[in-house]
Amino acid sequence: MDFNQIQELIRMVSKHKLSEFSLKQGDFKLTIRNQGNGVEGAVPVVVASPQPVVTVPTVTAPPVAPVVAPQTKVEAAAAHAASEDAKLLTIKSPMVGTFYRSAGPDKPAFVKIGDIVEVGSKVCIIEAMKLFNEIDSEVKGKIVKILVEDASPVEYDQPLFMVEAV
Repeated sequence: MDFNQIQELIRMVSKHKLSEFSLKQGDFKLTIRNQGNGVEGAVPVVVASPQPVVTVPTVTAPPVAPVVAPQTKVEAAAAHAASEDAKLLTIKSPMVGTFYRSAGPDKPAFVKIGDIVEVGSKVCIIEAMKLFNEIDSEVKGKIVKILVEDASPVEYDQPLFMVEAV
């Protein structure tokens, strides 16, 4: 579990005013306790074994709605396509949020199928907590598949584009 996932869990515990949340994955155990039982200004406390207790201040920005959905047809197709053609590279989402192909409804898409992208080229925007984050390509190649519909929610590390190396 990475830091961004733990932050998202803390936001959800605060938003839903839970008094305690526990998660166990193998040897890793995470417990988040909301001191003050959901009172405004309460401080969530995170306990992750074997690390010591970490106190984290309550998030003041509005939290993102949870995106917990079963695997979609697009994700299943992406997984199948990735296993089918190992020479394709994948551009993945670096965060949880809402995927946008362009900077605005009246603006052209950053990339379309057939476009050549360089390392550092803008490929999309992901909105998280009312912040619009421009996502850059980490690979060089030709866009062969766009795996996510415009304005749809994405998960951390979810494949967004398939790129053929050039």
